[in-house]
This record gives sequence, structure tokens and C-alpha cells, in this order.
Amino acid sequence: MLIQVILIFVAALSLALGATPLMRRLALRTEMIDRPGQRKSHSQPTPLLGGLAIYAAVILTLILLGDRFYIHQVVGIFVGATFISFLGLWDDRTALPARLKLLGQLIPTGVLILTGVQVSIFSIPALNIVLTLLWILFITNAVNFLDNMDGLSAGVAAVASGFYVLLAALSGQYLVGALAAAMLGACIGFLFYNFNPASIFMGDTGSLFLGFVLAAIGIKLRFPSNVPAVTWLIPVLVMGVPILDTTLVIVSRLRRGRNPFNSPGKDHLSHRVVAMGATRREAVMTIYLLGGIFGMIAIFVTQASLFEGIAIAVSLAFGGLYFIYWLEHRFPPESIPTPSARRTS
Repeated sequence: MLIQVILIFVAALSLALGATPLMRRLALRTEMIDRPGQRKSHSQPTPLLGGLAIYAAVILTLILLGDRFYIHQVVGIFVGATFISFLGLWDDRTALPARLKLLGQLIPTGVLILTGVQVSIFSIPALNIVLTLLWILFITNAVNFLDNMDGLSAGVAAVASGFYVLLAALSGQYLVGALAAAMLGACIGFLFYNFNPASIFMGDTGSLFLGFVLAAIGIKLRFPSNVPAVTWLIPVLVMGVPILDTTLVIVSRLRRGRNPFNSPGKDHLSHRVVAMGATRREAVMTIYLLGGIFGMIAIFVTQASLFEGIAIAVSLAFGGLYFIYWLEHRFPPESIPTPSARRTS
């Protein structure tokens, strides 16, 4: 099984490395290009469609190297991920209204729930369904929000996928580990072209796909050696960077009377790190490091007692809120010069 997971990683990496330049050419021919503008700070027109390369690398790898039992287990994720990828492609082409984009995300989320990919924390099924809905929608859009600097979203997704692979190995979950390994390989392969200075962007096609699949993997992970009252924190920690960034943006925009989901701004975590004096690359690498710290804490939580789990959850919640308060007062958006980022969400 370990050999097959490694093969899946290598295959997804190779496919992403090979498919991304092809998608770049296709984007140029079809005019799928992110052009500079008042709300965008990149100075050169840059092709989109990198997300299709990520999608193709993950799906084709799992179809070719995954056995029939595996395909049956993740068919809901495949169908939902395909739908949400093409929703993102539509958005990249026509810039969908935020409400329509959110409504469209309910369909693949419903597919996951109907195929049994749902949270199982509560004894009341309706509560599990509601929590599943909120988790999928929040994480999907959080990764989409995070796509605001070269290499940021793909790199953070790679870090999260890497920890998912490790966590799946520790708990003996081959199926989840294979999916996470394909994600890891595809993200690293795409990152070769997307790290600063990027020659291609993933667009919403890629960021929605990454967020959706990472959210689904978080649900599929199981830790029978510990209790749900503790293990619910593990996927939250692995996805800690997108959660922190999106919470910061929502708080910042609501404080200023702006729509959190439909008002671009320089208020993301990456922009604040640049305002501290970091370059774009340094800011992105710093956020990768933060994702690694969250992941290491998640590994510790797999063996934590109930008291330790509660202590970690409370400490991180208060620490995160204080960090947001500090950023808002020390580096408010209005005081931040226009960052050298790809775009803002």
C-alpha cells in the first residue's frame, strides 16, 4: 500500500508538471487570461486554467492507479469535485455574482452528503448534515480566498495535503492517504510554474477544487484510537491557515461595513505579512511555515487526552482572536500600501 501511495504521488506530480504548460497554451489561445486592472496588482497579463491541470492530475492519477474499490469509495468526491471545478471555470470566464457562486457550491456539497461523506460527531443526523454543509462551504471558499499571491494557495494546499498523507498513514487509512497523495503531487507540480514570479494562475477552477477536496479529506479521516470530542480538531488544525485568513478578512471587512464576500481588498494575512516588511516570497514562505506548525500540532492532537484537546482548542481560539486584533490595529488595511500580489479576493 505504501508503494502505491508513493506511485500515486509521483504520477500526480508528473502529470501536473506536464499538463500545466499545455493548459497555459490553451489559456492563451482561448483568451482565458487574468489581465491587470485597478483591483489587481500584477503588471502582466497572466494565463489562467492552471486549475484544470491540477484537476486532471488528481483525477486521472486516481482513475489509473486506484483500484475499483477505491473509485467506489470516492465517487461522491469525484463527482462533486468535477462539478465545482467547472463552476470555477465558469466563474473565471464570466465573473459570477458571489450569491450565484455560493448557490452553485451547494450542489457538489449535497452530492458529498448523499454519498455518505459527512461529519459524524453528533448523535443527531441533522446536526451532522448542517455541520458538514458549513465545513465544506467554509473551507472551499477559504482556500479560494487564500489565492491572492503567487504560489500561496497551491503551497498551503500542498502543506495540508502532506499532513493529511501522514495522518492517514498513522491511522492506517489507505484510501484517504491515496487521495491526499494525489493532491500533494498535483499541487507541487503546479507550484513549479506558479511560485513567484508565476507564469500561470490556477483561477477559481483550481482554488475551489483544492478547497472542496481538502474539506472532503478532512471529513474522511478517522482516528479510532481517540474520541471524536478530541479528533474533530485535527482537520481544523490542518486547514488552520485558510481558516485564520478567512476569519481575518471577514472580521476586517465587517468592521468597515463591507461585504465580506464581494469586496476585494488588501486585508488578507499575506498582505499584512508584506506590510511587516517581508517580500512576497518571504510572506508566502512564512505562511507555509505557519501551516506546518498547525500540522505538527494536529499530529500531537491524535494522541491527546480530552483535557489536552480542550486546552489546545481554547488556547488556539483565543490566540487566533488576539492575533487578528493585533493585525487589525497594527496593520489595518487602509495603512497598507498596495501589495505586489496577484489579486485580492
